[in-house]
Amino acid sequence: MPTDTVPPRFPRTSPYWPVVSHPLLRRVLPGFAVSALGDGMALVAVTWLALEVAPPGQRGIWVAIAVAAYTLPSAAGTVLFGRLLSGRSGAQLAGWDATVRAAALAAIPAAQLAGVLTVGLYVVLLAASSLLHSWGSAGRFTLIAELLPHRHHLPANAVLSTISGFATVAGPPLAGIIIGWTGPVWVIAVDAGTFAVLALTYRVAVPPVAANCPARATASRTAGFGFIRHHRALLGLLALSFGFFFLFGPVYVALPIHVVEDRHASATVLGSYYTAFGVGGVVGSLAAGYLHRWSLWPTIVGIVLGFGAAMLPLGLGAPIGVSLPAFALAGLIWAPYRSTSMALFQRTCTTSELSQVLSANGAVTVLAVPLGTMLGGPLVTAIGARDTLFLCATATVALGVLAGGLTVLRQKTSLRRKPGEEASPGSALPSTALLESVPAEDTQRS
Repeated sequence: MPTDTVPPRFPRTSPYWPVVSHPLLRRVLPGFAVSALGDGMALVAVTWLALEVAPPGQRGIWVAIAVAAYTLPSAAGTVLFGRLLSGRSGAQLAGWDATVRAAALAAIPAAQLAGVLTVGLYVVLLAASSLLHSWGSAGRFTLIAELLPHRHHLPANAVLSTISGFATVAGPPLAGIIIGWTGPVWVIAVDAGTFAVLALTYRVAVPPVAANCPARATASRTAGFGFIRHHRALLGLLALSFGFFFLFGPVYVALPIHVVEDRHASATVLGSYYTAFGVGGVVGSLAAGYLHRWSLWPTIVGIVLGFGAAMLPLGLGAPIGVSLPAFALAGLIWAPYRSTSMALFQRTCTTSELSQVLSANGAVTVLAVPLGTMLGGPLVTAIGARDTLFLCATATVALGVLAGGLTVLRQKTSLRRKPGEEASPGSALPSTALLESVPAEDTQRS
C-alpha cells in the first residue's frame, strides 16, 4: 500500500538549510560570526584610537591614514604573497589571514601597555593586519566552492553577507559602550581576540583532508590577474564592480555635508541614514539566498540599476520622509551584489583557480571606494553635496545601462555566429549558457 509522505517544512525548504546544516560549515560559521562582530566594532575603534594617539592639529590626516592602512595593504599582499599562497585551500587562506590579523592587532594594546604606542607604530600594525585580507576573503568563498555544489553557492555567500551585515549594525554601538568604559585600544584587543577565535575555528573545525584538497600551486604571483584578463566575463564583472563601488565612494563625503549644510539637521539624522542603510542591507542579504534560481548576470546588472535609482531621491533633495526609506531601499538592493558576483566567480573558476582569482578581484575592488571617497572632496567643493549625490546616482544608473547594453549586444553577436563556429576559450562574455552551466563536479560534490 502506498505510504503517505510528509512534505518538508521550513527551515528545511529554505535555500539556507543545506548551508547551515553542512557538517563543516556549521562549525565554521559561529567563528566567522564572532570575528565579524569584532570587525564591526573596529569600524569605530580604529578611527577613535587614531584620534587619541595622533599629534594635535594632525588628527584628520592620521585618521585618514589609519583607515587606509586597515584596508588598502591587502592589495599589495595579493601580489607579494601570490607565489606562496596560490593553490592553497580555502581553509588555509582564511585561517592564515585570521592568524595574522589576531597577532598584529594584539600588538596594539600590548604596545599601549608598554607605553611605546605612537601613531606611526599604530599605522604600521594596522597595515600588517590587513596584508592577507584579500587572501582571507578569497579563502572563505573558496571553502564554500570546495564544500558545496554550485546551486548552494549563492545562499552560502548570502549567509556570510548576512552575518557581516548584522555585525555592521550591532558592532559600532557595542564599540561605543566599551570605549566609554575602557577606551578604544581595548576594543582593538577584543577584535584581536575574535580573529584568534576564527583562526582556531579553521584549525579545529576543518579536517586536514578537507583543508588540503587543492594542492596545485603556481609560480606566478599574478596568476589571478592573468586569468581575469583572459576571461572577458570576469574582466567585465571586475570593471563593473570597480565602477559600482567607486561611484559610491563620494557618498561618504557628500551625505554628511548634505545633512548638515543642505538640510541643517543634526548628527542623529545622519546616523538615521546609516542605520536605515544597514538595516536594509541585512534584509537584502537575507533575501539574496532566494535569488539562486535567477540568471546571475542579469541580476548583477539589475542590482546596479536599482541601486542608482534608489539613490536618486537623495540627489533630488527629497524630504527626509522620502529619502530615508529610499536610502534603506538602496541598502537592500546593494546587499546581494557581493553574494551574486562571488557566485559568478565560483561558477566560472575551478577550485584550484578560485582563490587566486578572488584575491586578484579583491585587490582591485578594495581600491574603488577609497578612490571614490578621495574624489568626493573636490566634487562636493565644486558642485555641492546634493549635486554630488545626484551625479553618483545618475552615473550608477548609466553604468548599469551600459553593462546591460553590452551584454545584450554580445548575446546577439553570439547568436549570429555561424553554425560550427566556436568562441575561443576565455573570450566569452556573460551569457545564459555560461552563467547557468553546472559542471559535472557539481553532481559529484552533491
